[in-house]
Amino acid sequence: MLDRLNGAVNTAEYLRGTPLEGFSLERLGFRYNGADYPLLRPRYYNVPHLTTFAVQEILERAGHTVDTYETTNLWTDLDPTPAPQGDYRAALLSTSFIWTERDLRHAVRWIAETYPGIPIILGGQYSNLKYASLMRMIPEIDYIVRGDGEEALPALLTMLDKGGEPESVPNLVYRHSRELLGYRLSPFEYLDLDAYPSPSPKGNWRVIPYESMRGCPFSCKFCSFPAASPKWRYKSATKIADDWRRYAEENGASYISAMDSTFTVPPTRLRELLELLPGIGVGWEGYSRANVLKTAELVDAIAATHCQFLSIGFESMSDSTLRYMNKKVTRKDNLRAFRLLNEGGLGYRCSFMAGYPGETPEDFAETRDFLAEEYAGHFMLSVFSISDETMPLWEDKEALRIEVHDPDDPDYSWSHIGMDVHTARMLNHTTLDMVRRVNDRAVLRLWQADYQHLLMPQQGRWENIAVEKAVERIGMAPRDHGDAAEAVPSIRRQLNVLSRYGVEVYPGTDAFTHAPLFHA
Repeated sequence: MLDRLNGAVNTAEYLRGTPLEGFSLERLGFRYNGADYPLLRPRYYNVPHLTTFAVQEILERAGHTVDTYETTNLWTDLDPTPAPQGDYRAALLSTSFIWTERDLRHAVRWIAETYPGIPIILGGQYSNLKYASLMRMIPEIDYIVRGDGEEALPALLTMLDKGGEPESVPNLVYRHSRELLGYRLSPFEYLDLDAYPSPSPKGNWRVIPYESMRGCPFSCKFCSFPAASPKWRYKSATKIADDWRRYAEENGASYISAMDSTFTVPPTRLRELLELLPGIGVGWEGYSRANVLKTAELVDAIAATHCQFLSIGFESMSDSTLRYMNKKVTRKDNLRAFRLLNEGGLGYRCSFMAGYPGETPEDFAETRDFLAEEYAGHFMLSVFSISDETMPLWEDKEALRIEVHDPDDPDYSWSHIGMDVHTARMLNHTTLDMVRRVNDRAVLRLWQADYQHLLMPQQGRWENIAVEKAVERIGMAPRDHGDAAEAVPSIRRQLNVLSRYGVEVYPGTDAFTHAPLFHA
């Protein structure tokens, strides 16, 4: 019933002929300050895309005129926005959120057909990692900018406009007919992140995404992130504080989403941020590691900086699996971090995976049991995914007998010494079912992304967890109860839970005030 596009239809079909016929999640609502609000309110604000406004600012600073087109339009047939038209000199494609060769081919082909004859330039994580194979297999690609593009990209466009040699442009992969591989690499240079101005979106934005480092100091074997920028660099605490203050003053920002792999390192910077951020008054969220959170005092100090939410990759509760991952944390570290967060004032989400190479069903049972019996709060559980051949886990290919059976679909065709993908998916699904049914305080963080957070801003964190849990159990009733008539008592029990927090079933959606409740 929580399906983004078909939830209402699914609900109507499922409950047809039962005493709850006509019910829908959209009819859930509550009264606050004399007005009636829907519980599931669509998000009323947009977040600027970090890659987009960063590249726009790089190019405009260099004197170029830029039009943008969202690649989202390339993946859907639902009324796509017409492509912009003009006398363009080059087409730039970000691959930061493209993770298969099939999708990249589709995007490049669209560019070549829509804007024939102009150079196609790639940048971003995927092309950083796969430039060798991409230059070999996709001839429409003319250039790839590796690593930092702030200076390389304007230099490349200047070279295309005024002439020159590609080797004079740093961080460039370019075609060369006399090379056996068909391409050459120019010298690689790193940007001084502290000296270079951080990009700003144009206009007012409530939430602004932020990058405070490049590369990563850790070497988890399931992650290619460090390979795209081998040298770990980070902005100083002073620069971060100055940037956030500027976003608040110039863009009206009240919330920063730190996109870094781990915002809470290094420790020296974190200690400085604990001193600087409280005075800025801007809320924020970011990623951390479990072994950073060692004391209740530190969690309280992070909360005092106006941090609202931390995301932490626990990945597993099995020490054996964590060692295979080279995660450099232990089950004990994860337990300590969870208990500190559970007792503290921060919102949090802990992520787990099933099926990492070497993990057996018995190893995964430690994660399953923790989620079902002890965990509280938001969590995510995914199936291990082989995204590309640059992942360090391939060092263990022989020892762990890692195999991909379909190169065109590596995510869903792997096996290893511990299990295959089909077993991992089964463990994932059965664990999600178990946690939903038996743990009243653990909520899968998935469907909430479409709605305002918190669902009930006037309530506390744990009250909202209880509300989300009831909604999740109602929404997943078709999976938990094959017979809709048998589901009716269960759904009514969850409606009773919601009523304790002031949530009722309204006659229809036209009874609601369709407006933001809080800036939350």
